[in-house]
Amino acid sequence: MNREELNEEYRNRNNASRQSKPLRKLKRIDQNTNSDYEYRGLHEAPSIDIRIDGEPPRRPSPASEQHYHGLHEKRREDIVESADYDDDYHFSSNVRKKSPKDTVIKITAILLSIASIIALFLNMPILWYKKSGQPDQKVSILKYLKLWQPLVEIEGEIEKPSVDLNIDTEVVNDDFTDGLDLPQTVEGQYTVLFLGFDEDQELTDVIWICQFDIAGAKLHILQVPRDCAVPNYTSNPTTKINSVYFDGYDQESSKIQRVVNCIYDNFRIPIDAYITTACFDIVDIVNLVGGIPMNIDNEIMYEADKIIPAGKNVVLSGEQAEWFVRFRHDWLQGDIGRVQNQRRFMAAAMQKILNIVKDEGKLKLYSYLNTIYNNKWIATNMSVDDLSKLADFGSTLQMENVSVNMVPGEDAMYYAADGVEYSIYSIHKQATIDMLNESFRPYQNPLLLSDSNIMEYVSEYDYAYNLYDDTGATFKELETATEPPRASDYE
Repeated sequence: MNREELNEEYRNRNNASRQSKPLRKLKRIDQNTNSDYEYRGLHEAPSIDIRIDGEPPRRPSPASEQHYHGLHEKRREDIVESADYDDDYHFSSNVRKKSPKDTVIKITAILLSIASIIALFLNMPILWYKKSGQPDQKVSILKYLKLWQPLVEIEGEIEKPSVDLNIDTEVVNDDFTDGLDLPQTVEGQYTVLFLGFDEDQELTDVIWICQFDIAGAKLHILQVPRDCAVPNYTSNPTTKINSVYFDGYDQESSKIQRVVNCIYDNFRIPIDAYITTACFDIVDIVNLVGGIPMNIDNEIMYEADKIIPAGKNVVLSGEQAEWFVRFRHDWLQGDIGRVQNQRRFMAAAMQKILNIVKDEGKLKLYSYLNTIYNNKWIATNMSVDDLSKLADFGSTLQMENVSVNMVPGEDAMYYAADGVEYSIYSIHKQATIDMLNESFRPYQNPLLLSDSNIMEYVSEYDYAYNLYDDTGATFKELETATEPPRASDYE
Protein backbone atom coordinates (compact mmCIF):
# COMPACT_ATOMS: atom_id res chain seq x y z
CA MET A 1 0.00 0.00 0.00
CA ASN A 2 1.55 3.24 -1.09
CA ARG A 3 1.75 6.42 0.92
CA GLU A 4 -1.36 8.08 -0.56
CA GLU A 5 -3.58 5.12 0.23
CA LEU A 6 -2.37 5.07 3.84
CA ASN A 7 -3.21 8.77 4.28
CA GLU A 8 -6.73 8.28 2.82
CA GLU A 9 -7.50 5.44 5.22
CA TYR A 10 -6.29 7.50 8.18
CA ARG A 11 -8.57 10.43 7.31
CA ASN A 12 -11.64 8.17 7.02
CA ARG A 13 -11.03 6.62 10.44
CA ASN A 14 -10.50 10.01 12.02
CA ASN A 15 -13.80 11.44 10.62
CA ALA A 16 -15.73 8.42 11.74
CA SER A 17 -14.53 8.88 15.33
CA ARG A 18 -15.73 12.52 15.35
CA GLN A 19 -19.35 11.79 14.38
CA SER A 20 -21.92 12.21 17.27
CA LYS A 21 -23.50 9.13 18.60
CA PRO A 22 -27.31 9.04 18.46
CA LEU A 23 -29.14 10.08 21.66
CA ARG A 24 -30.39 7.29 23.81
CA LYS A 25 -34.17 7.09 23.80
CA LEU A 26 -35.53 7.56 27.29
CA LYS A 27 -38.67 5.86 28.50
CA ARG A 28 -41.20 8.36 29.92
CA ILE A 29 -43.51 7.58 32.74
CA ASP A 30 -47.18 7.89 31.67
CA GLN A 31 -48.90 10.22 34.17
CA ASN A 32 -52.27 8.77 33.29
CA THR A 33 -51.34 5.25 34.45
CA ASN A 34 -52.27 3.84 37.83
CA SER A 35 -48.60 4.00 38.96
CA ASP A 36 -47.67 6.93 41.18
CA TYR A 37 -45.97 9.66 39.33
CA GLU A 38 -42.46 10.40 40.52
CA TYR A 39 -40.29 13.25 39.34
CA ARG A 40 -37.08 11.70 37.87
CA GLY A 41 -35.17 14.73 36.72
CA LEU A 42 -35.24 17.89 34.73
CA HIS A 43 -35.57 15.89 31.53
CA GLU A 44 -39.04 14.82 32.65
CA ALA A 45 -40.34 18.34 33.45
CA PRO A 46 -43.42 18.85 31.25
CA SER A 47 -42.40 22.35 30.24
CA ILE A 48 -38.86 21.56 28.93
CA ASP A 49 -38.33 22.12 25.22
CA ILE A 50 -35.49 19.71 24.17
CA ARG A 51 -33.88 20.65 20.87
CA ILE A 52 -30.59 20.19 19.09
CA ASP A 53 -28.10 23.04 19.07
CA GLY A 54 -28.60 25.23 16.06
CA GLU A 55 -32.20 24.26 15.57
CA PRO A 56 -34.62 27.24 15.67
CA PRO A 57 -36.87 27.35 18.79
CA ARG A 58 -40.28 25.78 18.42
CA ARG A 59 -43.37 27.79 19.52
CA PRO A 60 -45.85 25.77 21.52
CA SER A 61 -49.22 25.28 19.95
CA PRO A 62 -52.33 26.68 21.76
CA ALA A 63 -53.22 23.19 22.85
CA SER A 64 -49.85 22.78 24.56
CA GLU A 65 -49.81 26.13 26.43
CA GLN A 66 -48.70 25.90 30.00
CA HIS A 67 -51.19 26.22 32.84
CA TYR A 68 -50.41 27.98 36.09
CA HIS A 69 -49.48 25.41 38.79
CA GLY A 70 -47.93 27.61 41.44
CA LEU A 71 -46.18 30.84 42.23
CA HIS A 72 -42.87 29.41 40.90
CA GLU A 73 -44.41 29.28 37.40
CA LYS A 74 -46.01 32.81 37.53
CA ARG A 75 -44.48 35.28 35.12
CA ARG A 76 -42.67 38.28 36.50
CA GLU A 77 -44.93 40.77 34.68
CA ASP A 78 -48.03 39.12 36.21
CA ILE A 79 -46.56 39.50 39.67
CA VAL A 80 -45.87 43.18 39.09
CA GLU A 81 -49.44 43.88 37.92
CA SER A 82 -51.48 41.94 40.45
CA ALA A 83 -49.63 41.27 43.70
CA ASP A 84 -48.28 43.35 46.54
CA TYR A 85 -45.18 41.63 47.88
CA ASP A 86 -43.27 44.44 49.50
CA ASP A 87 -41.13 42.18 51.66
CA ASP A 88 -40.42 39.14 49.48
CA TYR A 89 -40.43 40.61 45.98
CA HIS A 90 -39.99 44.32 46.71
CA PHE A 91 -43.04 45.15 44.65
CA SER A 92 -45.76 47.65 45.68
CA SER A 93 -49.48 47.91 44.86
CA ASN A 94 -48.74 51.42 43.61
CA VAL A 95 -47.08 49.85 40.61
CA ARG A 96 -50.53 48.73 39.41
CA LYS A 97 -52.21 51.09 36.98
CA LYS A 98 -55.70 52.00 38.28
CA SER A 99 -58.60 52.38 35.85
CA PRO A 100 -61.26 55.19 36.06
CA LYS A 101 -63.84 52.52 36.88
CA ASP A 102 -61.95 51.55 40.05
CA THR A 103 -61.86 55.19 41.14
CA VAL A 104 -65.61 55.64 40.59
CA ILE A 105 -66.39 52.48 42.57
CA LYS A 106 -64.20 53.62 45.45
CA ILE A 107 -65.74 57.12 45.57
CA THR A 108 -69.27 55.68 45.36
CA ALA A 109 -68.59 53.34 48.25
CA ILE A 110 -67.30 56.23 50.37
CA LEU A 111 -70.31 58.42 49.55
CA LEU A 112 -72.76 55.62 50.34
CA SER A 113 -71.06 55.06 53.68
CA ILE A 114 -71.29 58.78 54.52
CA ALA A 115 -74.94 58.91 53.42
CA SER A 116 -75.77 55.89 55.59
CA ILE A 117 -74.17 57.53 58.61
CA ILE A 118 -76.05 60.80 58.01
CA ALA A 119 -79.37 58.99 57.49
CA LEU A 120 -78.81 57.04 60.70
CA PHE A 121 -78.07 60.24 62.59
CA LEU A 122 -81.09 62.13 61.17
CA ASN A 123 -83.44 59.29 62.15
CA MET A 124 -82.20 58.97 65.72
CA PRO A 125 -84.73 60.23 68.31
CA ILE A 126 -82.58 62.92 69.92
CA LEU A 127 -84.86 66.01 70.00
CA TRP A 128 -87.84 66.85 72.19
CA TYR A 129 -90.91 68.12 70.36
CA LYS A 130 -93.40 70.15 72.36
CA LYS A 131 -96.84 71.23 71.22
CA SER A 132 -99.65 72.80 73.19
CA GLY A 133 -102.29 70.29 74.22
CA GLN A 134 -100.15 67.27 73.35
CA PRO A 135 -97.63 65.27 75.42
CA ASP A 136 -93.96 65.91 74.75
CA GLN A 137 -92.34 63.37 72.50
CA LYS A 138 -88.79 62.54 71.54
CA VAL A 139 -88.37 62.63 67.78
CA SER A 140 -85.66 62.44 65.14
CA ILE A 141 -84.31 65.49 63.32
CA LEU A 142 -86.26 64.57 60.17
CA LYS A 143 -89.46 64.14 62.16
CA TYR A 144 -88.84 67.45 63.93
CA LEU A 145 -88.44 69.27 60.62
CA LYS A 146 -91.73 67.77 59.39
CA LEU A 147 -93.52 68.82 62.56
CA TRP A 148 -91.83 72.22 62.77
CA GLN A 149 -94.31 75.07 62.48
CA PRO A 150 -92.32 78.30 62.02
CA LEU A 151 -95.39 80.28 60.90
CA VAL A 152 -97.32 79.40 64.06
CA GLU A 153 -95.35 82.12 65.84
CA ILE A 154 -97.33 84.79 63.97
CA GLU A 155 -100.76 83.84 65.34
CA GLY A 156 -99.93 81.24 67.96
CA GLU A 157 -101.15 77.71 68.57
CA ILE A 158 -104.81 76.82 69.07
CA GLU A 159 -106.42 74.62 71.66
CA LYS A 160 -108.64 71.73 70.70
CA PRO A 161 -112.12 71.43 72.26
CA SER A 162 -112.07 69.67 75.63
CA VAL A 163 -115.80 68.87 75.59
CA ASP A 164 -117.50 65.71 74.36
CA LEU A 165 -117.44 65.78 70.56
CA ASN A 166 -120.39 63.39 70.36
CA ILE A 167 -118.62 61.03 67.94
CA ASP A 168 -120.80 58.57 66.03
CA THR A 169 -119.28 55.32 67.27
CA GLU A 170 -121.22 53.28 64.74
CA VAL A 171 -119.12 54.92 62.03
CA VAL A 172 -115.90 55.71 63.89
CA ASN A 173 -115.19 52.35 65.53
CA ASP A 174 -111.89 50.89 66.71
CA ASP A 175 -110.97 49.75 63.19
CA PHE A 176 -111.88 53.03 61.49
CA THR A 177 -109.10 54.98 59.81
CA ASP A 178 -108.99 57.50 56.99
CA GLY A 179 -105.45 56.66 55.90
CA LEU A 180 -104.05 60.20 56.30
CA ASP A 181 -101.63 60.87 59.16
CA LEU A 182 -102.72 64.31 60.40
CA PRO A 183 -103.32 65.72 63.92
CA GLN A 184 -107.11 65.36 63.72
CA THR A 185 -109.67 66.15 66.38
CA VAL A 186 -112.22 63.87 64.72
CA GLU A 187 -110.93 60.81 62.88
CA GLY A 188 -111.99 60.87 59.25
CA GLN A 189 -111.97 64.64 58.78
CA TYR A 190 -109.57 67.60 59.02
CA THR A 191 -110.97 71.12 59.34
CA VAL A 192 -109.11 74.31 58.43
CA LEU A 193 -110.30 77.81 59.31
CA PHE A 194 -109.33 80.34 56.62
CA LEU A 195 -109.34 84.05 57.51
CA GLY A 196 -108.70 86.94 55.12
CA PHE A 197 -107.84 90.30 56.67
CA ASP A 198 -108.57 93.86 55.57
CA GLU A 199 -105.77 96.38 54.98
CA ASP A 200 -105.37 97.11 58.69
CA GLN A 201 -105.26 93.39 59.54
CA GLU A 202 -107.89 93.83 62.23
CA LEU A 203 -111.15 92.74 60.58
CA THR A 204 -111.57 89.24 59.15
CA ASP A 205 -113.66 90.08 56.10
CA VAL A 206 -113.26 86.55 54.66
CA ILE A 207 -114.21 83.61 56.90
CA TRP A 208 -114.25 80.12 55.35
CA ILE A 209 -114.45 76.83 57.21
CA CYS A 210 -112.91 74.13 54.99
CA GLN A 211 -113.69 70.62 56.18
CA PHE A 212 -111.74 67.90 54.37
CA ASP A 213 -113.79 64.71 54.56
CA ILE A 214 -110.79 62.47 54.04
CA ALA A 215 -112.55 59.15 54.50
CA GLY A 216 -115.34 60.21 52.13
CA ALA A 217 -113.05 61.86 49.53
CA LYS A 218 -114.96 65.14 49.75
CA LEU A 219 -114.44 68.76 50.70
CA HIS A 220 -117.16 70.90 52.31
CA ILE A 221 -116.72 74.66 52.64
CA LEU A 222 -118.86 76.83 54.88
CA GLN A 223 -118.86 80.56 54.15
CA VAL A 224 -119.57 82.71 57.18
CA PRO A 225 -120.74 86.22 56.17
CA ARG A 226 -118.63 88.82 57.91
CA ASP A 227 -121.78 90.63 59.16
CA CYS A 228 -123.09 87.63 61.15
CA ALA A 229 -124.19 88.94 64.54
CA VAL A 230 -122.47 87.26 67.51
CA PRO A 231 -123.06 89.73 70.37
CA ASN A 232 -121.68 87.40 73.06
CA TYR A 233 -118.22 87.25 71.49
CA THR A 234 -117.20 90.81 70.60
CA SER A 235 -117.09 94.17 72.35
CA ASN A 236 -117.44 95.95 69.03
CA PRO A 237 -120.82 97.76 68.92
CA THR A 238 -121.57 96.28 65.50
CA THR A 239 -121.65 92.75 67.06
CA LYS A 240 -120.30 91.41 63.73
CA ILE A 241 -118.22 88.25 63.65
CA ASN A 242 -115.45 89.93 61.65
CA SER A 243 -114.57 91.98 64.76
CA VAL A 244 -114.09 88.99 67.09
CA TYR A 245 -110.42 88.63 66.11
CA PHE A 246 -109.46 92.11 67.31
CA ASP A 247 -112.26 93.08 69.74
CA GLY A 248 -113.18 89.71 71.22
CA TYR A 249 -114.34 89.62 74.83
CA ASP A 250 -111.92 86.86 75.73
CA GLN A 251 -108.80 89.01 75.95
CA GLU A 252 -106.89 86.29 77.80
CA SER A 253 -106.90 84.10 74.69
CA SER A 254 -104.93 84.78 71.54
CA LYS A 255 -106.71 86.57 68.70
CA ILE A 256 -106.90 83.46 66.57
CA GLN A 257 -108.19 81.44 69.54
CA ARG A 258 -111.06 83.91 70.00
CA VAL A 259 -112.29 83.22 66.48
CA VAL A 260 -111.83 79.45 66.87
CA ASN A 261 -113.88 79.48 70.09
CA CYS A 262 -116.63 81.57 68.50
CA ILE A 263 -116.84 79.20 65.51
CA TYR A 264 -117.07 76.14 67.72
CA ASP A 265 -119.61 77.55 70.18
CA ASN A 266 -121.99 78.64 67.42
CA PHE A 267 -121.51 75.95 64.75
CA ARG A 268 -119.97 73.10 66.75
CA ILE A 269 -117.27 72.52 64.15
CA PRO A 270 -113.94 71.58 65.78
CA ILE A 271 -111.05 73.42 64.11
CA ASP A 272 -107.83 71.47 63.56
CA ALA A 273 -105.79 74.17 61.86
CA TYR A 274 -105.96 77.71 60.54
CA ILE A 275 -104.61 79.80 57.70
CA THR A 276 -104.65 83.59 57.79
CA THR A 277 -103.60 85.98 55.06
CA ALA A 278 -103.92 89.66 54.25
CA CYS A 279 -105.45 91.04 51.07
CA PHE A 280 -102.04 92.17 49.82
CA ASP A 281 -100.65 88.62 50.29
CA ILE A 282 -103.37 87.26 47.99
CA VAL A 283 -101.79 89.42 45.27
CA ASP A 284 -98.42 87.65 45.61
CA ILE A 285 -99.95 84.17 45.85
CA VAL A 286 -102.07 84.58 42.69
CA ASN A 287 -99.14 86.06 40.77
CA LEU A 288 -96.96 83.14 41.87
CA VAL A 289 -99.23 80.56 40.20
CA GLY A 290 -99.63 82.66 37.04
CA GLY A 291 -103.11 84.10 37.64
CA ILE A 292 -106.61 82.63 37.94
CA PRO A 293 -108.73 82.23 34.74
CA MET A 294 -112.38 83.25 35.21
CA ASN A 295 -115.46 84.19 33.22
CA ILE A 296 -116.31 87.83 33.91
CA ASP A 297 -119.92 88.52 32.89
CA ASN A 298 -119.72 92.31 33.13
CA GLU A 299 -116.99 94.83 33.73
CA ILE A 300 -116.14 95.25 37.42
CA MET A 301 -115.01 98.69 38.53
CA TYR A 302 -113.46 98.34 41.96
CA GLU A 303 -112.26 101.94 41.80
CA ALA A 304 -111.98 104.44 38.98
CA ASP A 305 -108.53 103.18 37.97
CA LYS A 306 -109.02 99.56 39.05
CA ILE A 307 -111.11 97.81 36.43
CA ILE A 308 -111.55 94.13 35.55
CA PRO A 309 -112.68 93.77 31.91
CA ALA A 310 -115.52 91.46 30.90
CA GLY A 311 -114.75 88.35 28.87
CA LYS A 312 -114.34 84.57 28.75
CA ASN A 313 -111.37 83.03 30.57
CA VAL A 314 -110.01 86.37 31.75
CA VAL A 315 -106.81 85.57 33.65
CA LEU A 316 -106.98 87.60 36.84
CA SER A 317 -103.67 88.95 38.04
CA GLY A 318 -102.94 89.17 41.74
CA GLU A 319 -104.22 92.74 41.93
CA GLN A 320 -107.38 91.91 39.98
CA ALA A 321 -108.01 88.85 42.17
CA GLU A 322 -107.94 91.08 45.25
CA TRP A 323 -110.44 93.49 43.65
CA PHE A 324 -112.69 90.60 42.64
CA VAL A 325 -113.00 88.97 46.11
CA ARG A 326 -113.44 92.32 47.89
CA PHE A 327 -115.88 93.97 45.46
CA ARG A 328 -119.36 94.55 46.95
CA HIS A 329 -120.81 98.00 46.21
CA ASP A 330 -122.71 97.20 43.01
CA TRP A 331 -124.26 93.95 44.21
CA LEU A 332 -127.95 94.10 45.06
CA GLN A 333 -127.36 92.04 48.20
CA GLY A 334 -124.24 93.87 49.34
CA ASP A 335 -121.99 91.62 51.42
CA ILE A 336 -124.03 88.52 50.51
CA GLY A 337 -123.37 89.26 46.84
CA ARG A 338 -119.66 89.43 47.63
CA VAL A 339 -119.82 86.08 49.46
CA GLN A 340 -121.57 84.53 46.44
CA ASN A 341 -118.95 85.95 44.10
CA GLN A 342 -116.12 84.65 46.30
CA ARG A 343 -117.31 81.08 45.86
CA ARG A 344 -116.94 81.50 42.10
CA PHE A 345 -113.34 82.56 42.71
CA MET A 346 -112.79 79.51 44.98
CA ALA A 347 -114.04 77.17 42.26
CA ALA A 348 -111.74 78.81 39.69
CA ALA A 349 -108.78 78.57 42.10
CA MET A 350 -109.53 74.90 42.71
CA GLN A 351 -109.55 74.25 38.98
CA LYS A 352 -106.20 76.07 38.72
CA ILE A 353 -104.72 73.72 41.33
CA LEU A 354 -105.98 70.68 39.45
CA ASN A 355 -104.50 72.03 36.20
CA ILE A 356 -101.12 72.61 37.88
CA VAL A 357 -101.03 69.00 39.03
CA LYS A 358 -102.17 67.74 35.62
CA ASP A 359 -99.83 69.87 33.48
CA GLU A 360 -96.80 70.38 35.73
CA GLY A 361 -97.03 67.64 38.33
CA LYS A 362 -97.44 67.53 42.09
CA LEU A 363 -93.83 68.56 42.69
CA LYS A 364 -94.60 71.92 41.09
CA LEU A 365 -97.56 72.39 43.42
CA TYR A 366 -95.35 71.51 46.39
CA SER A 367 -92.78 74.07 45.25
CA TYR A 368 -95.49 76.75 45.19
CA LEU A 369 -96.54 75.83 48.73
CA ASN A 370 -92.93 75.97 49.87
CA THR A 371 -92.49 79.44 48.33
CA ILE A 372 -95.68 80.69 50.00
CA TYR A 373 -94.53 79.22 53.29
CA ASN A 374 -90.99 80.61 53.13
CA ASN A 375 -92.18 84.10 52.15
CA LYS A 376 -94.67 84.13 55.05
CA TRP A 377 -97.56 85.10 52.80
CA ILE A 378 -99.73 83.11 55.19
CA ALA A 379 -99.76 82.41 58.91
CA THR A 380 -100.66 78.88 59.97
CA ASN A 381 -100.16 76.27 62.65
CA MET A 382 -99.63 73.65 59.94
CA SER A 383 -96.22 72.43 58.90
CA VAL A 384 -95.11 72.20 55.28
CA ASP A 385 -95.65 68.46 55.56
CA ASP A 386 -99.28 68.98 56.66
CA LEU A 387 -99.91 71.45 53.84
CA SER A 388 -98.41 69.03 51.33
CA LYS A 389 -100.65 66.20 52.52
CA LEU A 390 -103.76 68.36 52.21
CA ALA A 391 -102.69 69.63 48.79
CA ASP A 392 -102.07 66.06 47.68
CA PHE A 393 -105.53 65.05 48.93
CA GLY A 394 -107.15 68.09 47.28
CA SER A 395 -105.52 67.33 43.94
CA THR A 396 -107.36 63.99 43.82
CA LEU A 397 -110.83 65.46 44.40
CA GLN A 398 -113.48 65.68 41.72
CA MET A 399 -115.14 69.07 41.25
CA GLU A 400 -118.55 67.55 41.94
CA ASN A 401 -117.28 66.33 45.33
CA VAL A 402 -116.39 69.85 46.49
CA SER A 403 -119.39 71.73 47.86
CA VAL A 404 -119.83 75.19 49.35
CA ASN A 405 -122.58 76.43 51.66
CA MET A 406 -123.30 79.76 53.30
CA VAL A 407 -124.61 80.21 56.83
CA PRO A 408 -128.41 80.62 56.48
CA GLY A 409 -129.86 83.94 57.63
CA GLU A 410 -131.19 87.32 56.54
CA ASP A 411 -130.29 90.99 56.54
CA ALA A 412 -131.45 92.94 59.58
CA MET A 413 -130.95 96.28 61.34
CA TYR A 414 -129.51 96.47 64.80
CA TYR A 415 -129.76 99.47 67.11
CA ALA A 416 -126.78 99.61 69.44
CA ALA A 417 -126.81 101.03 72.95
CA ASP A 418 -125.24 104.25 71.67
CA GLY A 419 -128.25 104.79 69.41
CA VAL A 420 -126.35 103.98 66.19
CA GLU A 421 -128.06 101.72 63.67
CA TYR A 422 -126.00 98.92 62.12
CA SER A 423 -126.74 96.59 59.25
CA ILE A 424 -126.13 93.01 60.35
CA TYR A 425 -126.78 89.44 59.22
CA SER A 426 -129.14 87.57 61.53
CA ILE A 427 -128.42 83.82 61.51
CA HIS A 428 -131.35 81.44 61.07
CA LYS A 429 -130.63 78.94 63.81
CA GLN A 430 -132.79 76.00 62.80
CA ALA A 431 -131.80 76.19 59.13
CA THR A 432 -128.16 76.39 60.17
CA ILE A 433 -128.44 73.33 62.41
CA ASP A 434 -130.08 71.38 59.59
CA MET A 435 -127.35 72.36 57.15
CA LEU A 436 -124.58 71.46 59.62
CA ASN A 437 -126.08 68.04 60.28
CA GLU A 438 -126.37 67.33 56.59
CA SER A 439 -122.90 68.38 55.42
CA PHE A 440 -120.50 69.05 58.31
CA ARG A 441 -120.99 66.21 60.79
CA PRO A 442 -120.28 63.00 58.85
CA TYR A 443 -118.59 61.36 61.88
CA GLN A 444 -120.57 62.98 64.71
CA ASN A 445 -124.10 62.52 65.98
CA PRO A 446 -126.73 65.11 64.92
CA LEU A 447 -126.57 68.55 66.45
CA LEU A 448 -129.46 69.86 68.57
CA LEU A 449 -130.71 73.44 68.89
CA SER A 450 -129.58 73.50 72.50
CA ASP A 451 -126.01 72.62 71.45
CA SER A 452 -125.49 75.92 69.63
CA ASN A 453 -125.01 79.48 70.99
CA ILE A 454 -126.44 81.12 67.85
CA MET A 455 -128.51 84.20 68.69
CA GLU A 456 -131.25 85.28 66.29
CA TYR A 457 -132.00 89.00 66.02
CA VAL A 458 -135.16 88.49 64.02
CA SER A 459 -137.24 87.25 66.92
CA GLU A 460 -140.42 86.79 64.92
CA TYR A 461 -138.74 84.72 62.25
CA ASP A 462 -141.30 82.26 60.92
CA TYR A 463 -139.19 80.65 58.15
CA ALA A 464 -141.11 82.61 55.51
CA TYR A 465 -137.94 84.44 54.51
CA ASN A 466 -135.61 81.70 53.34
CA LEU A 467 -133.76 83.34 50.44
CA TYR A 468 -130.36 82.41 51.92
CA ASP A 469 -131.31 79.19 53.69
CA ASP A 470 -130.37 76.87 50.82
CA THR A 471 -127.38 78.27 48.94
CA GLY A 472 -125.38 75.04 48.61
CA ALA A 473 -123.60 74.38 45.33
CA THR A 474 -120.80 72.17 44.05
CA PHE A 475 -117.71 73.54 42.35
CA LYS A 476 -118.85 71.76 39.21
CA GLU A 477 -122.03 73.86 39.22
CA LEU A 478 -120.09 77.04 39.99
CA GLU A 479 -118.03 76.62 36.82
CA THR A 480 -121.04 77.93 34.86
CA ALA A 481 -122.44 80.25 37.56
CA THR A 482 -123.02 83.91 36.70
CA GLU A 483 -122.38 86.97 38.81
CA PRO A 484 -124.80 87.98 41.60
CA PRO A 485 -127.63 90.42 40.74
CA ARG A 486 -126.65 94.08 40.59
CA ALA A 487 -128.60 96.94 42.11
CA SER A 488 -128.67 98.68 38.73
CA ASP A 489 -130.67 95.77 37.31
CA TYR A 490 -133.62 96.70 39.55
CA GLU A 491 -133.62 100.49 39.13
